[in-house]
Amino acid sequence: MRLALAFAAGVAAAPLYAQNLGSDYGARGADNAGGIELIDPRVLRVCADPNNLPFSNQKGEGFENKIAELLAQKLHKELAYAFYPGASGFVRNTLNAHLCDVILGMPQGNDLVQPTNPYYRTTYAIVTREGSELDGVTTLDDPRLKDKPRRIGLVANTPPGNILAKIGLMGSVKPYALMVDTRIESSSAAMIHDLESGDIDVALLWGPIAGYYAKHSNAKLHVTPLPETPGTRMAFRIAFGVRNSDQNWKRELNTLLAQNKTEIDRILADYGVPTLDESGQPAGKTP
Repeated sequence: MRLALAFAAGVAAAPLYAQNLGSDYGARGADNAGGIELIDPRVLRVCADPNNLPFSNQKGEGFENKIAELLAQKLHKELAYAFYPGASGFVRNTLNAHLCDVILGMPQGNDLVQPTNPYYRTTYAIVTREGSELDGVTTLDDPRLKDKPRRIGLVANTPPGNILAKIGLMGSVKPYALMVDTRIESSSAAMIHDLESGDIDVALLWGPIAGYYAKHSNAKLHVTPLPETPGTRMAFRIAFGVRNSDQNWKRELNTLLAQNKTEIDRILADYGVPTLDESGQPAGKTP
């Protein structure tokens, strides 16, 4: 999840790339469009970040790892990974280099890949401490965020910042770096630690990350999906990404997604991923 930049103007985040949709989000690119499909018939080859929980890591501990294991089982294939840090060039150096055949977490709208049907929809979230003065805050215009000095954790250049700027709360923000060396640090983990210790009063994180850290926190934390706000897109549908030339493979994956929706939803719930239905309402229980 570490593809560098989210759209500062209001597009966001997700899976493959830790706190944002990545520097390649919205870019246009082409593989060998019109070329021959080169899908390995015996091995499910997955492109993944080696150190990007809750999405994936080399130990197979992320929810995308678990979904990959499920797909390999259903396809009667072995499972193999092409690991590459989720930075600029990820698609070029993995999927389009034919080192793997599918990326499991791509936001719809990323033209560098051909998306399958989405398998979940999620959004940014507010994380609060149970029993705190801000427990129960569900929107960023809640008066409790203004009635006294607060500290709001925000990863720089992510969509919630646009809302905070509009309502005059940027002065309350404690910023966390968007671009870090994820081998040695994590802005999301640092923000949750600060929330647990009381250094900040509320954390604003990409939903899957918020749910994962809240689920593993020693403190009791509440995760509330942020509602869509006019002018700032907060929610995204997440799909698999395949090469533009791989039409039959895309259709096969779409069939697998439809046939295994219940199992995939269970994996997402196990990791605390806050999912939304098509009306924007929570589709499952959040931590």
